[in-house]
Amino acid sequence: MRSILEDIRNQEYRRVYLLYGPEKYLRAQYRKKLTDALVPAGEEMNFHHYEGRNADEQEIISQAETMPFFADRRVILVEDSGFFKGQAGQLPDYMAELPETVVIIFSEDEVDRRSRLFKAVQKYGHAAEFTGQDSDTLMRWVLGRLNREGRKITRRDMEHFLTMTGTDMANIDSELEKLLCYTLDREVITRADIDAVCVPQVTSQIFEMVRSVAEHQEKKALHLYYDLLALKEPPMRILYLLTREFNQILLVRELQAARLPNREIAAKAGIPSFAVSKYGALCRQYTSPQLRAIIEELTEAEEAVKTGRLGDVLSVELAICSLGAAR
Repeated sequence: MRSILEDIRNQEYRRVYLLYGPEKYLRAQYRKKLTDALVPAGEEMNFHHYEGRNADEQEIISQAETMPFFADRRVILVEDSGFFKGQAGQLPDYMAELPETVVIIFSEDEVDRRSRLFKAVQKYGHAAEFTGQDSDTLMRWVLGRLNREGRKITRRDMEHFLTMTGTDMANIDSELEKLLCYTLDREVITRADIDAVCVPQVTSQIFEMVRSVAEHQEKKALHLYYDLLALKEPPMRILYLLTREFNQILLVRELQAARLPNREIAAKAGIPSFAVSKYGALCRQYTSPQLRAIIEELTEAEEAVKTGRLGDVLSVELAICSLGAAR
């Protein structure tokens, strides 16, 4: 990513770029930075956009071979083409022949790094991967936006906000915009504001279900379950996420028992660093054998559905009701 910014600043561009990875919001931001820098206002006639099934190799090559019209370069943007999953025939070889008058930008969700086209882009251009950002980076990003708007928030409330939104930057951006509009006349954003307007992600709801069970509030856990069902969330996905959450608690518990620092626990468990303390609070509610018993019970609930002994909605409901009994 830094390399792309340097190219823009120096106005020295590679002939081909590949932006790929699951962090779509950040990838879209860098795609826009590149296209805005390469295609000045009024020169759109030298810009060509292909997406999905409309991306034809021969047509892309033909456009690349066409001289730009009263401009230094022709820019071709290719999105979600599938070319980097073994579906490209001519393009890998053509990367070595790209004219100086063209820049091709590929933007893809998934790529096969073993593909010929991926290796060709690495050799003749630049490939940048956009992955999920860590909690510290996300906090700095959100704080930067809040500072520009003249707003403030405590660290604890910031952590609560990110717990509700998850780490997807597009969702964070959307929820933050709602929060800024809701608190338009106030400087400080509070937890009450967040709870009032932000829509919790499914994983956040699942965590609240687990916490409710740990605090012997099975009725609250069931209400959260029914809320997810009302939102058309499949019962078996809810069961899967519950199982994953208890596996996560067990992992954090064992890492804490090994006296690892929170940052290392977060890295090994694949959770934000600020979430370690939240999981730690749940860890104190269970022993390792109790957590293993719960995970086994949830696995049995899944098997009951797959073998036809119980319906999916009832199976998960019964599992939630009996979770406390495993303690």
